[in-house]
Amino acid sequence: MPKIRFHKLAAIAVLIGFGAWMGTGQFSSVGSAANKSVTTDKPAEAGKPAQSDAAKPEAAKPNTAQTEPKAAPRTVAVVTPPRKTFARAIRISGLTEADKRAVLATRVNGVIDKLPVKQGDHVKTGDLVLMLAAEEKISMVDNAKQLVVQRKAELDAAERLAKTGNLPKLQLDTARSNLTQAQSQLETAQAELDRNEVKAPFDGVIDRIPVELGSSVMQGGEVATILKLDPVIARGEISERDLRYVKIGDEADVRLVNDQKVTGTVRYISRDASAQTRTFRVEVAIPNGDGSIPAGMTAEITLSAEPTSAVMLPRSVVTLGDKGDLGIRAVGKDNKVAFFPIDLVEDTPHGLVLGGIPEDARIIVAGQELVKEGDVVKPVEADQATISKLIGEATAGTQ
Repeated sequence: MPKIRFHKLAAIAVLIGFGAWMGTGQFSSVGSAANKSVTTDKPAEAGKPAQSDAAKPEAAKPNTAQTEPKAAPRTVAVVTPPRKTFARAIRISGLTEADKRAVLATRVNGVIDKLPVKQGDHVKTGDLVLMLAAEEKISMVDNAKQLVVQRKAELDAAERLAKTGNLPKLQLDTARSNLTQAQSQLETAQAELDRNEVKAPFDGVIDRIPVELGSSVMQGGEVATILKLDPVIARGEISERDLRYVKIGDEADVRLVNDQKVTGTVRYISRDASAQTRTFRVEVAIPNGDGSIPAGMTAEITLSAEPTSAVMLPRSVVTLGDKGDLGIRAVGKDNKVAFFPIDLVEDTPHGLVLGGIPEDARIIVAGQELVKEGDVVKPVEADQATISKLIGEATAGTQ
């Protein structure tokens, strides 16, 4: 027991000594005194602790916002181009094709007995192109015609007798019925004969004849191809963006691959876009009375839309907006930069014809890539030499 009490008394004495040492405040001999001597030029006043930088009044801190110089607005060259009325030109690639195309075929089996046309011949609607041998059918038609003549004569005689009262009405009705039956037989015989004939369904040119006189053909066999080339059609595909600018009846210029230039009229615009290309079929009818323009020739179609107010600018002024769309940067009345998406009216050798730009816009022609929307800039009117140089570079880029 005495031994245990001794240990308790020793522990209590150590705790009392440690507490007294902490109360003196001299427990950190490393760093505290050194910091006090280095950071304090003057000794602290009696009874007042030294103030740290964090405890200094706000007014004593330096104002960095007042000391840093303000950046000057960037200088950009601007121009207000003259506005003109331009006819929008939409160029698309296409092909020429026949207005009508028909592959003629036989309706019965037989041997070709007549072939009065050859490739390249011009035919009219109803002209005979080919006839199969049909001696029996021709004989049947002749017999039916004679029977009709006979029945008609019998009816005439019966009507004369009926007027005098010498023929009962029943016999008169029988004579009329016999004539009707004979006429029906003639129509049937003629229809059978017509099945041996192949005639032109419309005015056109015979483009291909894959058979020869005297050869045998099966029912449904191809015997000729006929094309209608007046008018000839220039067909192309227009984008969904340009569809609103074109309407039926608009004039169109067509340049063929042989450099021949012709003029036509828009006659058809599809209302159903292609699932693959999202484009719409357009057909331009071109007069072709002499047949000089063949089908299947490559063509460039230029569609002329309604005129619109636009400006001509060099290609170098066009830039990308924040959303990735093409446009130009301009300076407003408050000298702030604004972005305007462009509407390309036409691409000419002398520059781009652009619509959708406000009339009072001062377009940045130099420095547009160094500023962004909302920036305040110092606009300076571009001199004529700069504008001429820009347009000259645009012209050289198209050559």
